[in-house]
Amino acid sequence: MLVVKKFGGTSVANKERIYNVAQRCIKEYEKGNDVVVVLSAMGKQTDVLLDMAKDINDRPSKRELDMLLTTGEQTSVALMAMAMQKLGVPAISLNAFQVAMHTTADAGNARLRRIDTERILHEIQQRKIVVITGFQGISKYEDYTTLGRGGSDTTAVALAAALHADKCEIYTDVDGVYTADPRIVKDAKKLDEITYDEMLELASLGAGVLHNRSVEMAKKYGVTLEVRSSLNTNEGTIVKEEVKMEKMLVSGVACDKNVVRIAVVGLEDRPGVAFKLFRHLANHNVNVDMILQSIGRDNTKDISFTVTEDMAQTAVDTVERHRSGSLKCSDVKVNYDLAKVSIVGAGMQSNPGVAARMFEALYDANVNIHQISTSEIRVTVLIRKDDAERAMNAVHKEFDF
Repeated sequence: MLVVKKFGGTSVANKERIYNVAQRCIKEYEKGNDVVVVLSAMGKQTDVLLDMAKDINDRPSKRELDMLLTTGEQTSVALMAMAMQKLGVPAISLNAFQVAMHTTADAGNARLRRIDTERILHEIQQRKIVVITGFQGISKYEDYTTLGRGGSDTTAVALAAALHADKCEIYTDVDGVYTADPRIVKDAKKLDEITYDEMLELASLGAGVLHNRSVEMAKKYGVTLEVRSSLNTNEGTIVKEEVKMEKMLVSGVACDKNVVRIAVVGLEDRPGVAFKLFRHLANHNVNVDMILQSIGRDNTKDISFTVTEDMAQTAVDTVERHRSGSLKCSDVKVNYDLAKVSIVGAGMQSNPGVAARMFEALYDANVNIHQISTSEIRVTVLIRKDDAERAMNAVHKEFDF
Protein backbone atom coordinates (compact mmCIF):
# COMPACT_ATOMS: atom_id res chain seq x y z
CA MET A 1 0.00 0.00 0.00
CA LEU A 2 1.22 3.51 -0.87
CA VAL A 3 0.39 6.28 1.60
CA VAL A 4 0.89 10.03 1.13
CA LYS A 5 1.13 11.99 4.37
CA LYS A 6 1.16 15.79 4.47
CA PHE A 7 2.24 17.73 7.57
CA GLY A 8 1.74 21.45 8.03
CA GLY A 9 4.11 24.00 9.52
CA THR A 10 2.95 23.61 13.12
CA SER A 11 3.56 19.85 12.89
CA VAL A 12 7.27 20.40 12.13
CA ALA A 13 7.80 23.64 14.04
CA ASN A 14 10.72 22.41 16.16
CA LYS A 15 13.07 19.48 16.78
CA GLU A 16 10.62 17.58 19.02
CA ARG A 17 7.80 17.82 16.49
CA ILE A 18 10.06 16.85 13.61
CA TYR A 19 10.98 13.65 15.47
CA ASN A 20 7.31 13.07 16.34
CA VAL A 21 6.39 13.22 12.64
CA ALA A 22 9.37 11.06 11.70
CA GLN A 23 8.27 8.37 14.18
CA ARG A 24 4.67 8.42 12.89
CA CYS A 25 5.87 7.96 9.33
CA ILE A 26 8.26 5.20 10.34
CA LYS A 27 5.37 3.30 12.02
CA GLU A 28 3.56 3.35 8.66
CA TYR A 29 6.74 2.26 6.88
CA GLU A 30 7.27 -0.63 9.32
CA LYS A 31 3.84 -2.00 8.40
CA GLY A 32 5.36 -2.72 5.00
CA ASN A 33 3.74 0.27 3.29
CA ASP A 34 5.41 2.71 0.92
CA VAL A 35 5.42 6.22 2.38
CA VAL A 36 5.63 9.61 0.67
CA VAL A 37 5.72 12.61 3.00
CA VAL A 38 4.90 16.20 1.99
CA LEU A 39 5.99 19.04 4.28
CA SER A 40 5.32 22.74 4.69
CA ALA A 41 7.91 25.19 6.00
CA MET A 42 8.63 24.97 9.73
CA GLY A 43 6.28 26.95 11.98
CA LYS A 44 6.09 30.59 10.88
CA GLN A 45 9.15 30.37 8.64
CA THR A 46 7.25 31.58 5.57
CA ASP A 47 6.22 34.72 7.45
CA VAL A 48 9.81 35.21 8.63
CA LEU A 49 11.05 35.00 5.04
CA LEU A 50 8.39 37.46 3.87
CA ASP A 51 9.45 39.91 6.58
CA MET A 52 13.08 39.55 5.52
CA ALA A 53 12.14 40.26 1.91
CA LYS A 54 10.15 43.38 2.80
CA ASP A 55 12.99 44.62 4.99
CA ILE A 56 15.20 44.58 1.90
CA ASN A 57 12.61 45.72 -0.65
CA ASP A 58 9.07 46.76 0.27
CA ARG A 59 7.82 45.74 -3.20
CA PRO A 60 9.84 42.65 -4.12
CA SER A 61 9.20 40.93 -7.44
CA LYS A 62 7.05 37.80 -7.27
CA ARG A 63 9.74 35.82 -9.05
CA GLU A 64 12.36 36.60 -6.39
CA LEU A 65 9.84 36.01 -3.60
CA ASP A 66 9.25 32.51 -4.93
CA MET A 67 13.00 31.88 -5.02
CA LEU A 68 13.17 32.91 -1.38
CA LEU A 69 10.04 31.21 -0.04
CA THR A 70 10.87 27.79 -1.50
CA THR A 71 13.86 27.60 0.86
CA GLY A 72 11.44 27.15 3.77
CA GLU A 73 10.14 23.79 2.57
CA GLN A 74 13.61 22.66 1.51
CA THR A 75 14.79 23.19 5.09
CA SER A 76 11.87 21.13 6.43
CA VAL A 77 12.36 18.13 4.16
CA ALA A 78 16.12 17.97 4.62
CA LEU A 79 15.81 18.02 8.42
CA MET A 80 13.03 15.41 8.30
CA ALA A 81 15.12 13.04 6.18
CA MET A 82 18.01 13.52 8.62
CA ALA A 83 15.73 12.68 11.56
CA MET A 84 14.47 9.50 9.87
CA GLN A 85 18.03 8.45 9.06
CA LYS A 86 19.01 9.06 12.68
CA LEU A 87 16.17 6.73 13.69
CA GLY A 88 17.62 4.03 11.44
CA VAL A 89 15.27 4.26 8.44
CA PRO A 90 16.42 5.10 4.89
CA ALA A 91 14.91 8.38 3.71
CA ILE A 92 15.59 10.95 1.02
CA SER A 93 14.42 14.53 0.57
CA LEU A 94 13.45 15.90 -2.84
CA ASN A 95 12.48 19.41 -3.90
CA ALA A 96 10.20 20.39 -6.76
CA PHE A 97 13.06 20.57 -9.24
CA GLN A 98 14.33 17.10 -8.38
CA VAL A 99 10.90 15.45 -8.69
CA ALA A 100 10.00 17.41 -11.04
CA MET A 101 6.71 19.24 -10.40
CA HIS A 102 5.74 21.22 -13.46
CA THR A 103 3.59 24.31 -12.98
CA THR A 104 2.41 27.39 -14.78
CA ALA A 105 4.69 30.43 -14.64
CA ASP A 106 2.37 32.47 -12.38
CA ALA A 107 4.76 33.39 -9.59
CA GLY A 108 3.10 33.32 -6.20
CA ASN A 109 0.00 31.50 -7.42
CA ALA A 110 1.13 28.81 -9.85
CA ARG A 111 -1.01 25.86 -10.91
CA LEU A 112 0.30 22.32 -11.15
CA ARG A 113 0.41 20.94 -14.69
CA ARG A 114 1.96 17.50 -14.18
CA ILE A 115 4.28 15.58 -11.87
CA ASP A 116 7.08 13.33 -13.12
CA THR A 117 6.91 10.24 -10.91
CA GLU A 118 9.99 8.35 -12.12
CA ARG A 119 12.39 9.63 -9.43
CA ILE A 120 9.88 9.11 -6.63
CA LEU A 121 9.07 5.55 -7.75
CA HIS A 122 12.78 4.75 -8.05
CA GLU A 123 13.41 5.84 -4.46
CA ILE A 124 10.33 3.94 -3.23
CA GLN A 125 11.63 0.80 -4.93
CA GLN A 126 14.81 1.21 -2.88
CA ARG A 127 12.53 1.05 0.21
CA LYS A 128 13.14 4.66 1.19
CA ILE A 129 10.68 7.08 2.73
CA VAL A 130 10.48 9.92 0.23
CA VAL A 131 10.12 13.39 1.77
CA ILE A 132 8.97 16.04 -0.72
CA THR A 133 8.64 19.80 -0.55
CA GLY A 134 5.07 21.06 -0.61
CA PHE A 135 3.90 24.44 -1.92
CA GLN A 136 6.37 24.65 -4.81
CA GLY A 137 6.97 23.71 -8.43
CA ILE A 138 9.02 24.68 -11.46
CA SER A 139 7.89 26.61 -14.52
CA LYS A 140 8.77 25.90 -18.15
CA TYR A 141 11.56 28.47 -17.71
CA GLU A 142 12.97 26.30 -14.88
CA ASP A 143 12.18 28.95 -12.29
CA TYR A 144 10.87 27.96 -8.88
CA THR A 145 7.20 28.82 -8.37
CA THR A 146 4.90 28.67 -5.37
CA LEU A 147 1.29 27.51 -5.31
CA GLY A 148 -0.08 30.14 -2.93
CA ARG A 149 -0.77 29.85 0.78
CA GLY A 150 -1.95 26.36 1.71
CA GLY A 151 -0.42 24.95 -1.46
CA SER A 152 1.20 22.02 0.34
CA ASP A 153 -2.24 20.41 0.61
CA THR A 154 -2.53 20.66 -3.16
CA THR A 155 0.93 19.14 -3.59
CA ALA A 156 -0.04 16.16 -1.43
CA VAL A 157 -3.29 15.49 -3.30
CA ALA A 158 -1.57 15.88 -6.68
CA LEU A 159 1.10 13.38 -5.64
CA ALA A 160 -1.56 10.95 -4.37
CA ALA A 161 -3.33 11.19 -7.73
CA ALA A 162 -0.15 10.87 -9.82
CA LEU A 163 1.15 7.93 -7.78
CA HIS A 164 -2.28 6.25 -7.49
CA ALA A 165 -1.83 6.23 -3.72
CA ASP A 166 -4.15 4.17 -1.55
CA LYS A 167 -4.50 6.92 1.06
CA CYS A 168 -3.84 10.63 1.38
CA GLU A 169 -3.67 11.90 4.96
CA ILE A 170 -3.53 15.61 5.76
CA TYR A 171 -2.16 16.27 9.24
CA THR A 172 -2.86 19.58 11.00
CA ASP A 173 -3.03 20.93 14.55
CA VAL A 174 -6.72 19.95 14.89
CA ASP A 175 -8.36 16.51 15.02
CA GLY A 176 -10.32 16.89 11.80
CA VAL A 177 -13.06 18.98 10.24
CA TYR A 178 -15.37 20.61 12.78
CA THR A 179 -18.82 22.15 12.43
CA ALA A 180 -17.11 25.48 13.21
CA ASP A 181 -13.71 26.71 14.32
CA PRO A 182 -13.44 25.20 17.84
CA ARG A 183 -11.29 28.14 18.92
CA ILE A 184 -14.28 30.44 18.34
CA VAL A 185 -17.29 28.15 18.88
CA LYS A 186 -16.71 26.11 22.03
CA ASP A 187 -19.41 23.50 21.34
CA ALA A 188 -18.23 22.81 17.77
CA LYS A 189 -18.31 19.10 16.94
CA LYS A 190 -15.94 17.02 14.84
CA LEU A 191 -17.41 15.43 11.71
CA ASP A 192 -16.63 11.78 10.97
CA GLU A 193 -17.07 12.35 7.24
CA ILE A 194 -17.97 15.11 4.79
CA THR A 195 -18.53 15.29 1.03
CA TYR A 196 -16.09 16.91 -1.38
CA ASP A 197 -18.64 19.59 -2.26
CA GLU A 198 -19.29 20.54 1.35
CA MET A 199 -15.58 20.57 2.16
CA LEU A 200 -14.84 22.65 -0.92
CA GLU A 201 -17.37 25.27 0.13
CA LEU A 202 -16.05 25.34 3.70
CA ALA A 203 -12.44 25.58 2.50
CA SER A 204 -13.32 28.40 0.09
CA LEU A 205 -15.18 30.28 2.82
CA GLY A 206 -12.45 30.49 5.42
CA ALA A 207 -12.34 27.10 7.16
CA GLY A 208 -8.57 26.77 7.35
CA VAL A 209 -8.35 22.98 7.66
CA LEU A 210 -7.86 22.26 3.94
CA HIS A 211 -6.84 24.36 0.97
CA ASN A 212 -9.73 24.70 -1.48
CA ARG A 213 -7.62 23.83 -4.53
CA SER A 214 -6.59 20.56 -2.88
CA VAL A 215 -10.25 19.62 -2.40
CA GLU A 216 -11.01 20.48 -6.04
CA MET A 217 -8.20 18.19 -7.14
CA ALA A 218 -9.23 15.40 -4.78
CA LYS A 219 -12.78 15.50 -6.19
CA LYS A 220 -11.51 15.56 -9.78
CA TYR A 221 -9.24 12.54 -9.34
CA GLY A 222 -11.26 10.66 -6.73
CA VAL A 223 -8.61 10.91 -4.01
CA THR A 224 -10.08 10.09 -0.60
CA LEU A 225 -8.67 12.44 2.05
CA GLU A 226 -8.40 12.01 5.78
CA VAL A 227 -7.82 15.09 7.94
CA ARG A 228 -6.03 14.17 11.18
CA SER A 229 -4.04 15.75 13.99
CA SER A 230 -0.26 15.31 14.09
CA LEU A 231 -0.36 15.82 17.86
CA ASN A 232 -2.47 12.75 18.76
CA THR A 233 -3.70 9.44 17.29
CA ASN A 234 -7.43 10.25 17.21
CA GLU A 235 -9.47 9.24 14.18
CA GLY A 236 -9.92 12.13 11.78
CA THR A 237 -12.50 13.26 9.22
CA ILE A 238 -12.86 11.46 5.88
CA VAL A 239 -13.49 13.65 2.82
CA LYS A 240 -15.02 11.69 -0.07
CA GLU A 241 -17.71 11.71 -2.76
CA GLU A 242 -20.53 10.16 -0.74
CA VAL A 243 -21.07 9.79 2.98
CA LYS A 244 -22.80 6.90 4.73
CA MET A 245 -24.89 8.88 7.18
CA GLU A 246 -27.97 10.87 6.21
CA LYS A 247 -27.00 14.33 5.04
CA MET A 248 -27.08 16.89 7.82
CA LEU A 249 -29.15 20.01 7.19
CA VAL A 250 -26.05 22.13 7.80
CA SER A 251 -22.59 20.57 8.01
CA GLY A 252 -20.63 23.59 9.15
CA VAL A 253 -20.32 27.31 9.81
CA ALA A 254 -17.31 29.13 8.36
CA CYS A 255 -15.89 32.61 8.84
CA ASP A 256 -13.51 34.54 6.61
CA LYS A 257 -12.08 37.85 7.81
CA ASN A 258 -9.79 38.18 4.80
CA VAL A 259 -12.40 40.18 2.90
CA VAL A 260 -12.44 43.62 1.29
CA ARG A 261 -15.46 45.08 -0.49
CA ILE A 262 -14.88 47.43 -3.40
CA ALA A 263 -17.80 49.50 -4.68
CA VAL A 264 -17.57 51.07 -8.12
CA VAL A 265 -20.13 53.89 -7.99
CA GLY A 266 -21.88 55.66 -10.87
CA LEU A 267 -21.02 53.36 -13.75
CA GLU A 268 -22.83 53.90 -17.03
CA ASP A 269 -26.02 51.83 -17.14
CA ARG A 270 -25.53 50.18 -20.51
CA PRO A 271 -24.65 46.72 -21.88
CA GLY A 272 -21.03 45.59 -21.57
CA VAL A 273 -19.98 47.67 -18.56
CA ALA A 274 -19.90 44.72 -16.14
CA PHE A 275 -18.02 42.66 -18.72
CA LYS A 276 -15.37 45.37 -19.10
CA LEU A 277 -14.97 45.79 -15.34
CA PHE A 278 -14.44 42.12 -14.61
CA ARG A 279 -12.35 41.54 -17.73
CA HIS A 280 -9.90 44.21 -16.54
CA LEU A 281 -9.78 42.59 -13.10
CA ALA A 282 -9.25 39.14 -14.59
CA ASN A 283 -6.41 40.47 -16.74
CA HIS A 284 -4.66 41.46 -13.51
CA ASN A 285 -5.34 38.05 -11.88
CA VAL A 286 -7.83 39.51 -9.40
CA ASN A 287 -10.13 36.75 -8.15
CA VAL A 288 -13.58 38.19 -7.36
CA ASP A 289 -16.01 36.59 -4.93
CA MET A 290 -19.38 38.14 -3.99
CA ILE A 291 -20.85 40.50 -6.62
CA LEU A 292 -23.79 42.85 -6.25
CA GLN A 293 -25.20 45.21 -8.89
CA SER A 294 -27.65 47.90 -7.87
CA ILE A 295 -30.82 48.89 -9.70
CA GLY A 296 -29.99 51.53 -12.30
CA ARG A 297 -30.85 55.17 -11.63
CA ASP A 298 -30.28 58.29 -13.74
CA ASN A 299 -28.60 56.11 -16.37
CA THR A 300 -26.00 54.90 -13.84
CA LYS A 301 -25.53 51.83 -11.65
CA ASP A 302 -23.20 50.67 -8.87
CA ILE A 303 -21.33 47.38 -8.80
CA SER A 304 -19.70 46.08 -5.63
CA PHE A 305 -17.59 42.98 -5.23
CA THR A 306 -15.34 41.36 -2.63
CA VAL A 307 -11.70 40.32 -2.94
CA THR A 308 -9.04 39.11 -0.53
CA GLU A 309 -6.99 41.75 1.28
CA ASP A 310 -3.82 40.98 -0.67
CA MET A 311 -5.63 41.68 -3.97
CA ALA A 312 -7.50 44.80 -2.84
CA GLN A 313 -4.90 47.36 -3.90
CA THR A 314 -4.44 45.67 -7.29
CA ALA A 315 -8.22 45.76 -7.81
CA VAL A 316 -8.49 49.43 -6.86
CA ASP A 317 -5.50 50.37 -9.04
CA THR A 318 -7.05 48.50 -11.97
CA VAL A 319 -10.38 50.30 -11.67
CA GLU A 320 -8.69 53.70 -11.23
CA ARG A 321 -6.52 53.09 -14.29
CA HIS A 322 -9.61 52.72 -16.48
CA ARG A 323 -11.88 55.35 -14.88
CA SER A 324 -11.29 57.90 -17.60
CA GLY A 325 -11.63 55.31 -20.37
CA SER A 326 -13.79 52.20 -20.54
CA LEU A 327 -14.97 52.38 -16.91
CA LYS A 328 -16.39 55.85 -16.44
CA CYS A 329 -17.58 56.09 -12.84
CA SER A 330 -18.03 58.73 -10.14
CA ASP A 331 -16.24 57.03 -7.24
CA VAL A 332 -14.46 53.92 -5.98
CA LYS A 333 -15.10 53.02 -2.33
CA VAL A 334 -13.18 50.44 -0.31
CA ASN A 335 -14.26 48.81 2.96
CA TYR A 336 -11.76 46.68 4.93
CA ASP A 337 -13.99 46.31 8.01
CA LEU A 338 -15.94 43.26 6.82
CA ALA A 339 -16.10 39.50 7.20
CA LYS A 340 -18.03 36.63 5.61
CA VAL A 341 -19.99 34.14 7.69
CA SER A 342 -21.39 31.13 5.85
CA ILE A 343 -23.39 27.99 6.46
CA VAL A 344 -22.74 24.92 4.29
CA GLY A 345 -24.72 21.71 3.95
CA ALA A 346 -25.91 19.34 1.25
CA GLY A 347 -29.17 18.99 3.20
CA MET A 348 -30.16 22.55 2.25
CA GLN A 349 -31.16 21.42 -1.24
CA SER A 350 -34.28 19.64 0.05
CA ASN A 351 -35.12 21.80 3.08
CA PRO A 352 -36.71 25.23 2.56
CA GLY A 353 -36.32 27.95 5.15
CA VAL A 354 -32.66 27.39 6.02
CA ALA A 355 -31.63 30.93 5.01
CA ALA A 356 -34.51 32.41 7.02
CA ARG A 357 -33.32 30.57 10.12
CA MET A 358 -29.80 31.92 9.63
CA PHE A 359 -31.07 35.48 9.16
CA GLU A 360 -33.28 35.19 12.26
CA ALA A 361 -30.30 34.03 14.34
CA LEU A 362 -28.28 37.02 13.13
CA TYR A 363 -31.20 39.36 13.90
CA ASP A 364 -31.45 37.95 17.43
CA ALA A 365 -27.70 38.55 17.84
CA ASN A 366 -28.11 42.14 16.56
CA VAL A 367 -25.87 41.51 13.55
CA ASN A 368 -26.55 43.62 10.46
CA ILE A 369 -26.25 41.97 7.03
CA HIS A 370 -24.55 44.01 4.29
CA GLN A 371 -24.72 41.53 1.42
CA ILE A 372 -25.96 37.99 0.73
CA SER A 373 -24.74 35.27 -1.62
CA THR A 374 -26.10 31.74 -2.04
CA SER A 375 -25.58 28.45 -3.85
CA GLU A 376 -27.40 25.10 -3.65
CA ILE A 377 -25.47 24.12 -0.53
CA ARG A 378 -24.32 27.46 0.89
CA VAL A 379 -25.60 30.77 2.29
CA THR A 380 -23.03 33.53 2.86
CA VAL A 381 -23.55 36.92 4.48
CA LEU A 382 -21.23 39.90 4.56
CA ILE A 383 -21.15 41.57 7.98
CA ARG A 384 -18.95 43.84 10.09
CA LYS A 385 -15.68 42.19 11.08
CA ASP A 386 -16.28 42.95 14.76
CA ASP A 387 -19.56 40.98 14.61
CA ALA A 388 -18.03 37.85 13.06
CA GLU A 389 -17.43 35.71 16.15
CA ARG A 390 -20.78 36.60 17.70
CA ALA A 391 -22.47 35.76 14.42
CA MET A 392 -20.72 32.38 14.16
CA ASN A 393 -21.81 31.37 17.65
CA ALA A 394 -25.40 32.52 17.07
CA VAL A 395 -25.74 30.65 13.78
CA HIS A 396 -24.05 27.51 15.13
CA LYS A 397 -26.45 27.49 18.09
CA GLU A 398 -29.45 27.93 15.77
CA PHE A 399 -28.73 24.75 13.83
CA ASP A 400 -28.10 22.69 16.97
CA PHE A 401 -25.25 20.52 15.68
